[in-house]
This record gives sequence, structure tokens and C-alpha cells, in this order.
Amino acid sequence: MTPADEIKQAATKLRALATAAAENSGNPDWTATRHFPTQPDSTYTTLWATGVQPLLGGAGGRGRPPAYVTAPVGDYIATMDPTIGIAIADLLDDQADGDDEGVVNPWALAVARALNAQP
Repeated sequence: MTPADEIKQAATKLRALATAAAENSGNPDWTATRHFPTQPDSTYTTLWATGVQPLLGGAGGRGRPPAYVTAPVGDYIATMDPTIGIAIADLLDDQADGDDEGVVNPWALAVARALNAQP
């Protein structure tokens, strides 16, 4: 497989995942809401698809963990929402055939290889 093929494969995979996530969540724009923001040790964060229900199911309760993630994890997931995934896929497609001299960007190839290694 050529580097261009690897990058195109990663772009296709990422675009499909981002599109499915956006369709399944009801909105491609995600946010994280930090609970108890005035408490410095509070790490409870809820993930939302903007304008719709929370992305995490369940509400906790007896014997069940709450449907929260830690603040750094929630902030990261919300930042890397489907809108960003599509933009990165577009960037990878643009980089697949290299620059004007046909030289493939090594960072684009590294991103592609990391994406392609994911199940």
C-alpha cells in the first residue's frame, strides 16, 4: 500500500466514523458541561450533542455508576466532535497525493497510520 493509499484509507475511515457519530447523536457539534464548576476537585462532566440529549446514557443510581466522564476526558471528546473529524478527513484527503513535487507530508502519514491501526 502506498503512503497516498494509507492516507486516503484513513480519511475514508475517519469521515465514516464522524458521519455516523453525528447522525447517531443528532448533531455534529458536541459540548461538555462541567458539573459543580465552583468545586475545584469536581470532575463530573456530561457530554452533549448540541441541542439534544446527553451523549452518555444512564443516570446512575443505586449500584450503578453515574453517566459522567472526568472533565479532561469530556473536554477532549467534545473538542474532537464529528465536525473536527470531517475537517481532519478533508485535510488528509488534501495531503494524500503530496505537495507540488509529490512529497507526502510525514505528519499526515503518521496521523493516517495511527487512525488505520485503530479497530
